[in-house]
Amino acid sequence: MICLKSDKDSIQKCVDCLKKGKVVIIPTDTVYGFSGIVDDENSTDKKIRTIKGREESKPFIQLIGNPDDIKKFTDDEIPDKILKLWPGPLTVIVNNKISKTTTAFRCPDEKWLLEILRQIEKPVYSTSVNRSGTPVLEKINDIKKEFSDEVSLIIDDGDRIGGVASTIVSVADGNVKVIREGVVKIFC
Repeated sequence: MICLKSDKDSIQKCVDCLKKGKVVIIPTDTVYGFSGIVDDENSTDKKIRTIKGREESKPFIQLIGNPDDIKKFTDDEIPDKILKLWPGPLTVIVNNKISKTTTAFRCPDEKWLLEILRQIEKPVYSTSVNRSGTPVLEKINDIKKEFSDEVSLIIDDGDRIGGVASTIVSVADGNVKVIREGVVKIFC
């Protein structure tokens, strides 16, 4: 199914698909992303890996709907200068007290997407729309052609030419360490 982001029911369609454990393609504040609800019940992690052809050892970013939501998952001290950059194109890696692994969280700066995340009330996986090892797809028609038979829903918000991925920082060892330079510039 394909719908326009501007359709009045696009948020509800996306929420319904995600809650049913389906994989969707949605626009974020950076690039289009494969998304699925984070839970063990629906195995959306495995579904996205199969579509992308991504190895098991490389984790996905998890989107959250409110900056304070990260405190549900970690006891790590996150400097205010980092948290003040949310919502935005910044991913923060922390020690996850629930999964007992490190997890990359992001609170996107996109009102439409934040509303979905708030309705879901769980993190949502996000990874760029492409096959592993190939460039990120920027044109919506290319995305539809390549993946419309493999996902349950594509939200069309037009082309995303020149989108830059989020900056990734880690605070898991108690220090702010830039892992990937992206849109946001971090000065440690």
